Amino acid sequence: MNPSDPKTTDISEIKRPRRWHILVFLLPALIVYTAVMILPLIETLRQSFFNTVEGQYTFVGLGNFKVLFGDPRWAADFWNALKNNFVFFLIHMAVQNPIGIALAAMLSIPKLRFSAFYRTAIFLPTLLSFVIVGFIWKLILSPIWGVAPSLLDVVGLKWLFAPWLGKPDSALIAVSLISVWQYIGIPMMLIYAALLNIPDEVIEAAECDGVTGWSQFWKIKLPLILPAIGIVSILTFVGNFNAFDLIYTVQGALAGPDKSTDILGTLLYRTFFGFQLQLGDRSMGATIAAIMFLIILAGVSLYLFVIQRRMRRYQF
Repeated sequence: MNPSDPKTTDISEIKRPRRWHILVFLLPALIVYTAVMILPLIETLRQSFFNTVEGQYTFVGLGNFKVLFGDPRWAADFWNALKNNFVFFLIHMAVQNPIGIALAAMLSIPKLRFSAFYRTAIFLPTLLSFVIVGFIWKLILSPIWGVAPSLLDVVGLKWLFAPWLGKPDSALIAVSLISVWQYIGIPMMLIYAALLNIPDEVIEAAECDGVTGWSQFWKIKLPLILPAIGIVSILTFVGNFNAFDLIYTVQGALAGPDKSTDILGTLLYRTFFGFQLQLGDRSMGATIAAIMFLIILAGVSLYLFVIQRRMRRYQF
């Protein structure tokens, strides 16, 4: 084209219409998200730098954080909750996600009968209320009126039964496995969707090379679904470090026995709102919430800027 041509000049001067309707549609969601998420987060972070000193609401800087990490009582509760939270997360990573991947791999087998029924049955607990799930499992595992002893007796393993929710060394594992049972459908469905998105040409080429069955899954499919596994892992991390509801339902606000199931969410609840004879402390509660936010932010940043970049090398 000749730049001096008037037709070319007229075409270049034509501007694309501004799509104001996109902002109109996004504005309600943006307002709701800001009011429900952004502003409370900012206020929580701000409140962690203030405290009541001699009856006055005063800026104390990092004073609340010094109390949280320096005071023996606060530090003991915090580090215990943080340790339990990491154990809670690791159990999900070691049990929930591998089983979810295995279930997704089996459900993706083309000739599997009743696959839709299996998917629905496994995903159904995810839709149940955590109150219902916690109450049901407390009844099942109860040594007095629970059905677990009878079921173990049927298969000759009654000697294995113990009041798992009432023993400090097994309560956290028991609650974690209850959570795994409820939410295992989420990683299963995400990995299942990723498996279905693998191009048929790749599978056909693998079959032509004689790679079938589980060998095909380990050598072909698994590397292709690594990004989905990464998403599942980071969602598990965020969800576990925000966990509260199931432990509160099963073990109560004190997260017994002897705080063996206490995690950051239950510690935050007791600190901020108070419980029984303990008065609520908004400033220290906001401080614990700020630490939770920083932990989650660090984990998500590690995934986005380190792990995800490395996984992109395996994508086609």
